[in-house]
Amino acid sequence: MWYYARTICILLLGLALCASADAQQLRIGYVDMKEVLDNAPQVIAGRAQLDQEFRSRNDGIEMDEFRADALETRLQQADMTADSRLQVERDLRELRRNISRRKEDLRDELSFRRTEEVQELEDQINVAVQEIAQRNGYDLIISSPVIYANPDLDITSLILDQLEVEFAADQLELVTP
Repeated sequence: MWYYARTICILLLGLALCASADAQQLRIGYVDMKEVLDNAPQVIAGRAQLDQEFRSRNDGIEMDEFRADALETRLQQADMTADSRLQVERDLRELRRNISRRKEDLRDELSFRRTEEVQELEDQINVAVQEIAQRNGYDLIISSPVIYANPDLDITSLILDQLEVEFAADQLELVTP
């Protein structure tokens, strides 16, 4: 989606540059979307929520890894019969496979949920960008990735400030009945 938006922005920029010389000064801004997605309070809160949501599953995997380590330690001791050693080896293999499968499932589900969270925030970020652009008289806002943007054009901090204000307002609405 960002690729198409960037392409449209570049085309609009080209058209604006081709406009007549007597046209008003074009005001362009740049938003570093990676920085926004790393530092927006909504994203940080979403990460914390996902961490809480997946904590119990991760703790369960860590407990099984501890059990597997204990089984490996037990195998290294020479005080077992051949039959009990075979049984412990089977249990260890099965436990390791189970751990590996659960880790992969957790990674996949966490990745899916993170993508969902970011997609939900896209609209809010776009609205914040549009509000800043209109409020500050920008004609064109380009988002990353771009090959180069002069740091003077960077309005990422304005976007992050706007998102912080919106996040604080949302938090007040949750607290206030």
